[in-house]
Amino acid sequence: MTNRTGLELLRAICDGTLPRAPISATLGFDIVAADEGFARFRGQPAEHLYNPMGSVHGGWACTLLDSAIGSAVMSTLDAETTYVTTQLSIYLTGAIDARTGSVIAEGRLIHRGGRVATAEGRLTDEKGRLLAHGTATCLLLSRNKGGSR
Repeated sequence: MTNRTGLELLRAICDGTLPRAPISATLGFDIVAADEGFARFRGQPAEHLYNPMGSVHGGWACTLLDSAIGSAVMSTLDAETTYVTTQLSIYLTGAIDARTGSVIAEGRLIHRGGRVATAEGRLTDEKGRLLAHGTATCLLLSRNKGGSR
């Protein structure tokens, strides 16, 4: 396990010092910015993400937002703390398909306590059209004690 803070880890992924998470390659998105209480991801919708109705599966938008929202929480953690998402609410507001182009998911911290943090996120296209939004609650755990649920 690394001795980096959450923000140091996220920034190292952004600048290529550390590899991106495997799910990023699988689902076609990357973290592109991180600051204290904030994270931005960019995703590229594609046909391999389609559901039977011919649009990107809603789970893709949900995963992208969960990543941005969780990373906003992660950016506030010290080197001894990890987190797990305990509640996630996502509202899909616009259809996404390969013609949508790149999308941006931004997560922002709302509250950071000693054991619980809450954050919110928005998913937009390059023109600023809202595609989804949501909130999450995260439980903060010690990395040294295994961080298991």
